[in-house]
Amino acid sequence: MLARQDDLRKAHIASTIWFVLAVGYILVLALRQAGVRWWVVFSLSGHGLLIASVLISLYLFAIFRGISSSQKVQLEHPLTSTTYYAMFYVLAPFLGGLAGCLGMIGARTAGQFLLGVSMGTLGITFLVWVILDPAIGLLEMLLPTSRAHRIQRLAQARAEKEIRQKHREHLLAQVLADEDSDRRQWRELLRPQAEKLAGLLAHDGADLKQAEREAVSIGVSAWQTGGLSCMREVRDMAIALCKQMSRDKTVVDYVSFWWDGIGNWRATPLSSPR
Repeated sequence: MLARQDDLRKAHIASTIWFVLAVGYILVLALRQAGVRWWVVFSLSGHGLLIASVLISLYLFAIFRGISSSQKVQLEHPLTSTTYYAMFYVLAPFLGGLAGCLGMIGARTAGQFLLGVSMGTLGITFLVWVILDPAIGLLEMLLPTSRAHRIQRLAQARAEKEIRQKHREHLLAQVLADEDSDRRQWRELLRPQAEKLAGLLAHDGADLKQAEREAVSIGVSAWQTGGLSCMREVRDMAIALCKQMSRDKTVVDYVSFWWDGIGNWRATPLSSPR
C-alpha cells in the first residue's frame, strides 16, 4: 500500500510538471503572438514561476493528503477511492498530451504540433480535474450506501467527540476534587502554624524581627508542603483567625511582606483586610 501511494505521488508530480509546462508554452506563445518582446516574457515568467511553484506545492500537499486518507471513505466513494481511478486522475495531463499527439499527426510545423499537444493536455486535464472528478464524487455521495455510511461515520465522530469531552470534564472534576482535598488536609495539618502566625499578627508588643523570623519559618514550611497554594491557604487562615482574636480591631497583613522571596511568593503592598 505504501509503495502504491509513493508511485501515485511520483506520477502526480510528473504529470503536474507536464501540465505546467504545457500551460506555460500556451501562455508564452499567446504573448509572442500579441507582439510582446522576449525580454518582457522572461521578466514575467520569473514572477510567474515563483507563484506557480507555491500554488503547485499547496496543490500537491492537498492531493497527497487526499491520497493518504482516501482509504477511510472507500464505502462512500467506491470508484474514486480505487487505485485505478487514482492513476487515471493523476495521469490525466499525460493522457491529454497523448490525445494531442494523435490529433496533431500530420502537422506542418513543430510549433503547431507542440501547440496541439499543449492544448490537448490543458483540455483533458481541465475536463478530468475540474468537471469529471467533482461530478463523479457527487454521484457517489448520492448512493444509498454512501449516504448511510456517511451518516454512520458522522454519528460515530460525534460520539467520540462527546466521549473526549466527558473525559476532559472528568479530569477537570478530579483535579478540582484533589485541590479541595489538599486544602482540607492543609487546614488540618497546618492549623497550628496558622494559629501561631495569627498570634504574631495580633500581638502588638511582639519583637518584629523575631516575629518575622518565625513567620518566615512558617512560610517555608507551607511552601515545602504544598507550594504557593498552600502558602495562600495558611495566610488566609491566619488572617481569619487574627480577625476573630482582635474582633473589631484592624488587622494589618504583614504576612505578604514577611514571606516575600519564599518560593514564588511576591509581596503586595501592605493592606488592612476588613
